[in-house]
Amino acid sequence: MNRRTRRVLLSGVILAAGLLVFRAPLRIGTVAAIQRVKGRSTVAERVAQHGEAARARLAPAFAAAGSAYPPRRVTLVGLKAERRLEVWVADEGGAWRHVRDYPVLGASGMLGPKLRQGDRQVPEGVYGVEALNPNSSFHLSLRLDYPNADDLRRAREADIADPGSDIMIHGNTCSIGCLAMGDEAAEDLFVLAAETGLANIKVILSPVDFRVRDLPENLPALPAWVADRYSSLRRELALLVP
Repeated sequence: MNRRTRRVLLSGVILAAGLLVFRAPLRIGTVAAIQRVKGRSTVAERVAQHGEAARARLAPAFAAAGSAYPPRRVTLVGLKAERRLEVWVADEGGAWRHVRDYPVLGASGMLGPKLRQGDRQVPEGVYGVEALNPNSSFHLSLRLDYPNADDLRRAREADIADPGSDIMIHGNTCSIGCLAMGDEAAEDLFVLAAETGLANIKVILSPVDFRVRDLPENLPALPAWVADRYSSLRRELALLVP
């Protein structure tokens, strides 16, 4: 094998390794490039486009739960270990009712909260939905208000300059730090959020379902403040029991 052939083969190996390591970011870039040439849509246009089908998919679950649509309040529960997103609804002042579950099709990282930009972690805590993105690179998305005030305080205490941002619940199956739900589920959640009103939505992101089990014993060491965060999540989840 001559020197030129060896260089070509070595370059191929390096390229293949790079593609393996960066396949998710490459997919993200490709989807974003495609999206840029599609034009822009409003939230109302997306609801008009997907609303009828989304409501038809949601209707049986709302009927079984005995809840009217759209609900007055919604809580979304993302359980990392279970890879499940639960939908709970309630009338004003009424009890919470479980409507349905969606499988989480893509999420990076491990159990434990998000601490800084680039750690690929899905956050853990209680968040709001601050915006809907009808032109997401991943079909449709709900943007969470991470980092919230407590996340920012913890970052300052740990001298972390950038705790990260841009955490979404979105379509597709590829994700870095977000919850990828698939396009059909993203349509359901987008329409539900739009018609409920963002101010009436809470999102709980928990490492495990504390209603039925505790953390695994082999969890890596976490910052001391995480114990308080998990106690808060236990209290929030205790309100949502079928």
